[in-house]
Amino acid sequence: MILEVLLLIILAAVTYTVAGEGAWGAAITCISVILAGLFAMNFFEPICNSLMGNDYWWQSRLDLVVLVGLFAAAVGGIRAGADYLSPTYIGVHRMVHEGARWGCGLLTGYVTMAFLLSALHTAALDREFMGFKAERANFFGLSPDRQWLGFTQWTTERVFNKSPARIFDGPVIDLGEQGAVPNRVWPSFPIRYATRRERGAGAPVATKAAAVQPVAPPKSGAPAF
Repeated sequence: MILEVLLLIILAAVTYTVAGEGAWGAAITCISVILAGLFAMNFFEPICNSLMGNDYWWQSRLDLVVLVGLFAAAVGGIRAGADYLSPTYIGVHRMVHEGARWGCGLLTGYVTMAFLLSALHTAALDREFMGFKAERANFFGLSPDRQWLGFTQWTTERVFNKSPARIFDGPVIDLGEQGAVPNRVWPSFPIRYATRRERGAGAPVATKAAAVQPVAPPKSGAPAF
């Protein structure tokens, strides 16, 4: 429940702040946040791999920092570029203005919340923390993290998969004539990072005493497994 409350605060704060920019400013910010989120999701893993290489300890702790840092820098850069290219606001009817600023503000808040919830998958914490669980439909069953991951996956498969071709997440598996399952790409982002959290910083470490405890032999006639 703590996680849901924090996400609600983020959603409300971002919505209110962006809506205060007016219809034109809210629309520009909304587009900036979506593009920045896609940019960060597609480049944080290659950047961490190139910087850290095979250093698992550092990479598991820098993924979240690099991901959120890229997102913040991209939002600021795109927003500043948009202000430079269009320094004046376009006036619209009052009813359109109110609907546009609150609609774009709400969408920006939801995308920001979904992105940050997706970024939590990369945190070097326990496998489950503050009610967060990779297999659970987080945020009152809406699963904004899965929605954002699905949107990111769709854009790389359909829109940005040009030259060179690069899919955000998942190996390409050609089933050939076994076409009962239409999917060729099998994403693994949530479970992959959940497994890393389980084996990494949040995994319980067995004590030496537990490691050397003798195991009683099976009773006669009982299967040895």
